[in-house]
Amino acid sequence: MTDEHRVVERAGWAPVRHFAERSVAGLAAVVLAGLAFGTLLLLVRLHWTPLRELDQSIASGLNDLVAPHPAVVEVLTTITQLGGRTTLFALTIMMILLLLIRRRPRLAIYLAVTGLGALLLDPSLKALVGRVRPVVADPIAYGGGNSFPSGHTLGATIVYGMLALVVLSATRRFRALVITLAAVLIVAVGLTRIALGVHFLSDVLAGWFLGLAWISVTAYAFRVWRREAGHPDHALTEGLEPEAKTDLEPAPAEGRVLPHPWAKGAEILVGWVFTFGLLYVVGYSLTRWTPLAGFDDGVPRWLQTFRTERLDDLSWAASKAGDTHAILFIALIFCPIALALWRQWRPVLFLVLTMVGELTLFLCSAAAVGRPRPPVEQLDGQMPTSSFPSGHIAATMCVWVAIAVICMARVHQWWRWVFVGLAVLMPAIVALSRMYRGMHHPSDMLGAALLTACWIGVLYWVIRPNAHAVTVAEAASEVSRPRSDREEPVAA
Repeated sequence: MTDEHRVVERAGWAPVRHFAERSVAGLAAVVLAGLAFGTLLLLVRLHWTPLRELDQSIASGLNDLVAPHPAVVEVLTTITQLGGRTTLFALTIMMILLLLIRRRPRLAIYLAVTGLGALLLDPSLKALVGRVRPVVADPIAYGGGNSFPSGHTLGATIVYGMLALVVLSATRRFRALVITLAAVLIVAVGLTRIALGVHFLSDVLAGWFLGLAWISVTAYAFRVWRREAGHPDHALTEGLEPEAKTDLEPAPAEGRVLPHPWAKGAEILVGWVFTFGLLYVVGYSLTRWTPLAGFDDGVPRWLQTFRTERLDDLSWAASKAGDTHAILFIALIFCPIALALWRQWRPVLFLVLTMVGELTLFLCSAAAVGRPRPPVEQLDGQMPTSSFPSGHIAATMCVWVAIAVICMARVHQWWRWVFVGLAVLMPAIVALSRMYRGMHHPSDMLGAALLTACWIGVLYWVIRPNAHAVTVAEAASEVSRPRSDREEPVAA
């Protein structure tokens, strides 16, 4: 063999040697995961009898064990949703958006490419293998499509694995916790798929093995990309991009979130009790004050005369804008984006406490007042709570007013007034739809406004969400300052 051939041969094996030099265990994990998946794929395609019998016996045994217990089924169903396509897609898109906001496009591209692989691998392999899902005596869940591999397991392995690799760069103290949490989620999702009877054991094992192999390959490709860009190598336990530590920290521009937290907690509790007492007094008075009853009942009756099938559909959509799922979705979207933009926990804490307080105040005051619904046909049927105050209107008011309060102090462009407009327009739309559907009196809207004004006023006075408000540019420049210079005064 000539020297030229030897040089070519060494160059061809260079990536493998480099991988092995950096992590023998990592190379072994990739190879073993790939071989394990390939073996399972071959055995399933060949319909190997021992594997088929083992899969069916485990599926039937778990079905007999789980099916008689509805509470267990509910818990398993909740856990398995953590591996659903909607959840994983939302997490991936949100993290990509946060990385782009923090100016880490390389990590965003890594998440997009790795997540796209999960999106393509699952349906293509299921179509290739064509395995039928388990058949059990007492089905408790149903899955669409073929069985091999488990899509929930594969998606959870890839998404939670790649998110863990990104987040590891942001922390040193909690790296073991991050890895453990990701592993627990991945294992839990896989086990629920077996327990619910929608996948065989081999389907779940294949999802784990293939997910591990894909994560390993894309992580190595990312490390090669970094090396070609001139960045030094590092241990994978430090995350994919250790130099991104500051940008990945949730709030590096913020010092102390709340001084004297116990005193602040006591003030918030006192404010909650005061707001509840005020709502109870007003609600009790409205329920038993007959002069106002004619107007309160007359408005829903008047709106009922305009009902058409088209308006019923529009009012249903408008009413849904104020239900628990919609409000939770808005809060879950706004909080991480606000944290990424302004690098402060205080506005996030303000919004979270706003929504927690609104929910508890609404439930407690509605139970204490016990006001009946308007005496008209109620398009939403019988509701478990009483009429005063309106939970839909109160939740809509609280979330949009809190967002407006936060944004007005941090956004200096003209479009910041959009948030003020939403804080006025959205509660008005929800209120009109709730009265049109016969679910609330006009004075229930007054109760929602009273709840919003008192509770947000208490939180604004106690938390002071805008005491150290910064713009996006100011937050980015603040990160470069030493932490000692960023500490907030205790009296803030």
